[in-house]
Amino acid sequence: MFFDPIYFLFIIPPLLLGFYAQWKVKSSFAAMSKVRARMTGEQAARRMLDSAGLSDVEIEQVNGHLSDHYDPRSKVLRLSPDVYNGQSMAAVGVACHEAGHAFQDAKGYAPLAIRNLAVPAANFGSSAGMTLLFVGLIFSFKPLALIGLLLFACVVFFQLVNLPVEFNASSRAREELVSQGIIAGNEEQYIAKVLNAAALTYVAGTLQSVMTLLYFGMRVFGNQR
Repeated sequence: MFFDPIYFLFIIPPLLLGFYAQWKVKSSFAAMSKVRARMTGEQAARRMLDSAGLSDVEIEQVNGHLSDHYDPRSKVLRLSPDVYNGQSMAAVGVACHEAGHAFQDAKGYAPLAIRNLAVPAANFGSSAGMTLLFVGLIFSFKPLALIGLLLFACVVFFQLVNLPVEFNASSRAREELVSQGIIAGNEEQYIAKVLNAAALTYVAGTLQSVMTLLYFGMRVFGNQR
């Protein structure tokens, strides 16, 4: 089981895509960090939020590199130092992508609401699901393995729902950046490089989870050839 070559056929392609995506994000962010913007990431996000009547959404600086996120519970946009203080296309792109999530939250964007509801199940399924799967398969106890498979399916569901959420946030950011005059129309290509690279990481992560679920589903239901 632990050295099943079929498992590697399932997991290696998305794993390689994931490594490439991580490299692409880092290299794109580094390159676009050298392209100067009219304002910092914090200033761009603030303008974008205020223009939508979201002045109640606060923006905070948090530690870490690319640790940027929007907290829908606290209504706070949290930006890493490089993004908060950075006056570059990379910083502006990332900051406004996160502001896009605040837009979604304010407008009741359904996929975001579903994603937020799925977070507890996904967190539990990512740890308990794999544990139960392994134990159930090792001891040939199919009911336990099936429970583990269903729990891990919550992770896959979360990531599938997350894809349109992230793509939509990037689309909103690119539209607002131009319409608010934060960037010129011909500068959108710089923002796209960063946001498209980030999108690839979500695709790779989702593909890896889907392939893992398919493999273990094959094992649980006895379809291995």
